[in-house]
Amino acid sequence: MQTVAIALHDGVQALDVAGPVDVFNEANNYVSPEDRYETVLVAAHREPLRASNHMQLVADRTFADAEGGFDILLVAGGPALPHTGPDPALVDWVRAAPSRAALYGAICTGAFVLGHAGLLDERRVTTHWQHAQALAARFPKAIVEPDAIYVQDGRLFTSAGVTAGIDLALALVRQRHGAQLALTVAKRLVVVAQRQGGQSQFSPYLTVSADTDSPVARVQSHIMANIKARHTLESLAAQVGMSARNLARYFVQEAGVTPHEFIQRARIDAARMMLEGSNRPLKTIAYECGFGTADRMRLVFTDRLGVTPAQYRASFLQQGQDSVQNEASLS
Repeated sequence: MQTVAIALHDGVQALDVAGPVDVFNEANNYVSPEDRYETVLVAAHREPLRASNHMQLVADRTFADAEGGFDILLVAGGPALPHTGPDPALVDWVRAAPSRAALYGAICTGAFVLGHAGLLDERRVTTHWQHAQALAARFPKAIVEPDAIYVQDGRLFTSAGVTAGIDLALALVRQRHGAQLALTVAKRLVVVAQRQGGQSQFSPYLTVSADTDSPVARVQSHIMANIKARHTLESLAAQVGMSARNLARYFVQEAGVTPHEFIQRARIDAARMMLEGSNRPLKTIAYECGFGTADRMRLVFTDRLGVTPAQYRASFLQQGQDSVQNEASLS
């Protein structure tokens, strides 16, 4: 029996709890009795807790009753965690996570609880993209990777926002029971894609400046409208009548990334959309998205997303075949 503990708190994100619980419960339908998952919810007390969506959740055990011996321990996130200090009782209990469980970590903004518990120093972690900068600022010794669905650093697991908790749980199932069983669970839950840990959690379009007339926003629009062109800092600066040095400084201040990083993300995003929605040859997609060659695109995809372009495309083709088969079986 695999024991999974999920720590709750007032204002918890309900899907951070329900998503992983459903993954582990669904996996129980395909594993032997001795490999089944037993999930327990743990909190400071057993009175009903109000989730951020106003749903009520009740813990199975209190912190005092859940001393340890878990295979997996996860802290669920909540919208308030990046802005307010978590319950001291929660932090105290989580601080002992490395000794309480074989694997431990957090879903979404639950990473802030890990930080308050002193568990993020010198560790690679991620969280919801909107709060990645705040996590890095609050806990400067943490190595925050904002553009990842989930991150594993030894025994420590952290995930991106909300539904990424499902991806994290599927990854844990995959590690123990193999890719085929994890894929079967993903299909049963109608998960759109069994996303890999390094897969980008957001599009560059979400990082575009709110002020569409600013020089930085104009540069971003120029890049995305001319994605296959060769861009240099000097050529981009010329577009808005700035020096290269000033553009580099203002770009980081406003966008939170360097111009080079934005270009890389924009090209990856454009390639992803082409891979998902067309059968165009890889070398054509590489050229149209500014990578130059298919080999260069493959290197970037492998480094950033953890999969090759061909593997990325194959996952969507498989999903399409499954959908056709499911529709045929229902007709």
